Amino acid sequence: MNINEYLAPAGEKPLDRMVTDGGFCSIFRTIGCVGDSLSSGEFEATGPAGETLYLDMFEYSWGQFLARMTGSRVYNFSRGGMTAMEYCRSFAEANDFWNPDKACQAYIVALGVNDVINARQPVGTIADVCDADWHRNNPDTFAGWYGQLLQRLREIRPDAKYFLMTMPRCNWLASPENCAIADAHAALLYDMAAHISNTYVLDLRRYGPVYDGAFEAAFCMGGHMNPMGYRLTAELVCSYIDFIIRHNTPDFHQVPFIGTPYRKQM
Repeated sequence: MNINEYLAPAGEKPLDRMVTDGGFCSIFRTIGCVGDSLSSGEFEATGPAGETLYLDMFEYSWGQFLARMTGSRVYNFSRGGMTAMEYCRSFAEANDFWNPDKACQAYIVALGVNDVINARQPVGTIADVCDADWHRNNPDTFAGWYGQLLQRLREIRPDAKYFLMTMPRCNWLASPENCAIADAHAALLYDMAAHISNTYVLDLRRYGPVYDGAFEAAFCMGGHMNPMGYRLTAELVCSYIDFIIRHNTPDFHQVPFIGTPYRKQM
């Protein structure tokens, strides 16, 4: 066996090797999924008067599929319609999500569609993240609120690993204006990862499948996923994290010690 071919084969892209058994993502025994409807297993149903109902069914979320794949404990820190601003202002506090007892070894953050696409909140830049006093100095931009969210999590668990998810290429983001916003969102996440230690980007926009007509027919139900779509998303997330770990093994040697006073001198 050539271990280098296993760990980091030349030219490998993040989703060239799909894993369905957890892969190295399973080294994290606790994972927090911070997100909106697509992180909540939301389905669209038709009500008795023909109205559309939006139901968060967390057991079908990609986070809970991930939990079953890895055997890890996965928290859904999410709800349909969530934004970084609402999460920081009220939602996390109201649901006890800042509780240190719920701190995780890894966090996957999938926010932005409701913020910068639906509400047209300015994306902002990394300059909107004030390390000295994020409570008061981060401005009212997506970058400001998203940065506050990450900084608050890092106060609770500074040595955790953070994975930030970009938006996919899809039909409902296909207009030039939406594409430009989604690209700016992705660029901001790369800047966040460069600025904040232990932070990585899950760039589904660049490396994930295109959510075109054929994809929607197989994996979507209305404007959200169907059960197969959420399972596929779990496989994409798991495989991407597995790729990051394989290509950066020194970064993950001490995962068992996250949240403990212990370290191994290397």
